[in-house]
Amino acid sequence: MAYSSSSSQPPYASGYRIKFDRNEFLRILSVANPKRVYRLKDFIYFAYDGFVMYCDQLDDNDLTRYEVLDIIEFSNAAWQKT
Repeated sequence: MAYSSSSSQPPYASGYRIKFDRNEFLRILSVANPKRVYRLKDFIYFAYDGFVMYCDQLDDNDLTRYEVLDIIEFSNAAWQKT
């Protein structure tokens, strides 16, 4: 599936996650400029360029430009009704 910048479609993200150190993550955040990021404990996630970007080296001061949504679970497994 190709990435589309159309506002009618959400950004595509695969099940692949890319981990960054703090400085590189802040750099990719400034390039991607997401509307929101997701936090699970110390991990910050967002979707960009077909991947899930994440880092565990940030503090609240690094995220003041972004809406941060606290989540309770992150999984790359497909959802199945049980």
